[in-house]
Amino acid sequence: MKTLLITGASTGFGRSIAEESLARGHRVVLAVRSPESVADLIEGHAGQAAAIQFDLTNPEDPAKAVAETISRYGQLDVLVNNAGYGLLSALEETTDEQIQRNLETNFTGPLRLIRAALPVMRARKSGHIVNISAIAAYANHAGFSVYGGAKAALDAASEAIAEEVAPHGIKFTLVVPGPFRTDFISRSLENSTGLPEYSGTVGKFASILQKINGRQPGDPAKAAKVICDVIASEDPPMRLTIGAYACDRFGKKLASLRGELDRWQSTGLPTDFPVGQ
Repeated sequence: MKTLLITGASTGFGRSIAEESLARGHRVVLAVRSPESVADLIEGHAGQAAAIQFDLTNPEDPAKAVAETISRYGQLDVLVNNAGYGLLSALEETTDEQIQRNLETNFTGPLRLIRAALPVMRARKSGHIVNISAIAAYANHAGFSVYGGAKAALDAASEAIAEEVAPHGIKFTLVVPGPFRTDFISRSLENSTGLPEYSGTVGKFASILQKINGRQPGDPAKAAKVICDVIASEDPPMRLTIGAYACDRFGKKLASLRGELDRWQSTGLPTDFPVGQ
């Protein structure tokens, strides 16, 4: 039995992972803005689940969440950084306030929470950090410059942190989903007023998102089962790409990077000092 701390557990991936974890007998702390939103999970799993009020943008909340998890269950085995929201906006029309708020939620807040969890996990010589990322972190779309950039920043930071803490038995997994049938588009996606100059790029992508809303191919319950299997693994992947769309986009991105490297390698290689100098 493990103890999990899951952010954004009231809906979407967070709730699905919480439900699957509870079904497997784990103890779960649900870090949410409104504890009432997960009252049904608490009532149905007395002693096994607890809710705490949590705001990723509050610098004090990460340490409090970790401390309350330890106070309730005596340990923290798995941190699931799931809470976040999207921002669909051309960079030119994006305000400083929008940029700051999105970075706080998708990058700075999760980074603070990881930092708060590490001493606890390091002391026990074990732990698993699971970040719910997005395919936009690797193969982005017009309109997701801030959102995809924030996700990419957390992924890059996680690579470095994973190397720092590997000697202490702490593992990292970045879950990379494409479109799943959550409320991301309807509830967790902020939209800016579109400038007509970007109707053919950002506007086109916005139309696609609205058309697939409620018909996304990804099943959150199936994703939760796979994620929980990874949590149970002795050798979890650093990246878990889920869903056909994300796998296809990721594969094409890798091929594109490989092709570009091969085409321009002869130009970039001669920039070193000669060997021995």
